[in-house]
Amino acid sequence: MTSSFPEISISTDRLVLRAFEPQDVPALTDMMADELVRTWTTVPHSYTAEDAAAWVSLLAPAERTQGRGLVLAVHEFLTQRLVGSVRLRATDWRLRSTEAELITAPWARGEGYAGEALRGVARWLFEAQRFERLELRTAAGNSAAQQVAQKVGCISEGVLRSAWIVRDGESAGRARTDLILWSLLPEDLDAIDPSEAEPDPNW
Repeated sequence: MTSSFPEISISTDRLVLRAFEPQDVPALTDMMADELVRTWTTVPHSYTAEDAAAWVSLLAPAERTQGRGLVLAVHEFLTQRLVGSVRLRATDWRLRSTEAELITAPWARGEGYAGEALRGVARWLFEAQRFERLELRTAAGNSAAQQVAQKVGCISEGVLRSAWIVRDGESAGRARTDLILWSLLPEDLDAIDPSEAEPDPNW
C-alpha cells in the first residue's frame, strides 16, 4: 500500500504553508511567468491561468494522494499574500527520504522566505513524519538557491554532471548544466542558527 502525506498546514514565524486553493490561481500565474522561474524550472514557457488552475485543482493534489510528494503554497501570515511554493517530490517511503523544490515569487525576494519555508517543512518532516533525509538539487549557476541551501544547513554531496537543462527566460533557448546535490538530515537542521542568515536578494 502506498503511503502519502496528510493534508497539512505549517506555520513559521512569518509564513503559512498550505495546499493551493482556487483563489491562488492569479498570483500563481504571475509567479510562474517570472523570468527567473522560467530559467531554473520546467514550468511551461508561456504559463497561463489555465495551467495554474489545472495545477491547483488536479496535478498538485495528485502528488499527495498518489504518494509521490506534497505541494504547499507559501503565504505571508499577516497579509495572506502568496510568496512562493514548496514541492516535495521523488519521495521514498521505505528510506523516509524526499526531495524539495522551492520557488519564490519575484515580489517577495530578499526577505528570506525561501529559507524560512524550507526550514519549516524540514522540521515538520523530521519531527512529525519521522523522515531521515531531505534532498535539494540546484543548478550550477543558480547561486541564490545554493545560498538558501547553505543557510538552512544543507551539506553539498557532489555534482551531477550535465543533469539539468537551463532555459533562457526570454527566448526559451536551452543549455545543459550540472546540478549540485544537497542533503539535510535532522542533526544538520539544528546546527544552524536562522537568525545569523542574511536573506539573498534573489530569494
